[in-house]
Amino acid sequence: SWTHLWFFRFLVNAAGYASFMVPGYLLVQYFRRKNYLETGRGLCFPLVKTCVFGNEPKAPDEVPLAPRAEPAETSPTWQALKLLFCAAGLQVSYLTWGVLQERVMTRSYGATATLPGERFSDSQFLVLMNRVLALMVAGFYCILCKQPRHGAPMYRYSFASLSNVLSSWCQYEALKFVSFPTQVLAKASKVIPVMLMGKLVSRRSYEHWEYLTAGLISIGVSMFLLSSGPEPHSSPATTLSGLILLAGYIAFDSFTSNWQDALFAYKMSSVQMMFGVNFFSCLFTVGSLLEQGALLEGIRFMGRHSEFAAHTLLLSICSACGQLFIFYTIGQFGAAVFTIIMTLRQAFAILLSCLLYGHTVTVVGGLGVAVVFAALLLRVYARGRLKQRGKKVVPVESSVQKV
Repeated sequence: SWTHLWFFRFLVNAAGYASFMVPGYLLVQYFRRKNYLETGRGLCFPLVKTCVFGNEPKAPDEVPLAPRAEPAETSPTWQALKLLFCAAGLQVSYLTWGVLQERVMTRSYGATATLPGERFSDSQFLVLMNRVLALMVAGFYCILCKQPRHGAPMYRYSFASLSNVLSSWCQYEALKFVSFPTQVLAKASKVIPVMLMGKLVSRRSYEHWEYLTAGLISIGVSMFLLSSGPEPHSSPATTLSGLILLAGYIAFDSFTSNWQDALFAYKMSSVQMMFGVNFFSCLFTVGSLLEQGALLEGIRFMGRHSEFAAHTLLLSICSACGQLFIFYTIGQFGAAVFTIIMTLRQAFAILLSCLLYGHTVTVVGGLGVAVVFAALLLRVYARGRLKQRGKKVVPVESSVQKV
């Protein structure tokens, strides 16, 4: 029925988020017009101040962000072991996450010789499960480890949270219409809209080699899409709806990374960013699911299929652990090493998906994949050379929200 169309579900979800965003935005504007920071008092004043105005840290109270940690043990063997640990953690977390994501969205549960089983179709419920565990992990980390004094108004997280929830929903929903290798290549090509969004939102300028590599990525993705081999019957073919959803994922994710980059001006830690964004993500998704009456249905589906419950839990664990490995890897080895590891992870994800789920890739499509990842590695090399020369490198992507 038309109520099961992805566009209708998108509009219903957006209406649910708007039921929180619009009243919240009106309240923020009201407190600002009333100059509540100067005239307010009472029990609600600390809450309003934190949510609407923030707490700008004073110089004596400010905890500086720790620079990249210098290893206590500088032997090459110890450094190699730590690098191997980081690479293995990132690969296992995100490769497992990718395999489970495709399993949950494209395969049936409870199938027998006489019954076809049923598929789980509510992408928003999966987004909620991921965000709840990530919120808990970030909260415990902030409690256990000393963080910089928080100064950002809490409401500013809601914009990145909204775009992050929508991008995650589009990512899950797209797997109903496109193959997983197509989705991975779309993620790799998001450098292009991130650059465009950077020029529009942050008025940034980019080097010529950045435009060159962006063009190579576009060529490689086009080669793959135009030469896709026949898909098995159980696997979705690339459709117009899938391409629209992938475009939505890339657009929303590009806004998320640029908005998060602007929020880091408040000198917060990455874990504080992770907590703030996931807090509003949980609020939006829980509220929307309750308004639609879909929260209990998702829980009932977990009760009917224990395998789905296990997959959902493991999916959330991989997402949260992957975030921690991101922070640790960047802190120990820098963004360039991290980007190389994640680029290789995307290539491995395509190979693993083809082996497990029977996707076919033609020779021209394989060349397109090679062009994309060669362009990504070229970006890493060029940015590393610029840093060695002491030139400022403009970030094109935030590492806080990856899934």
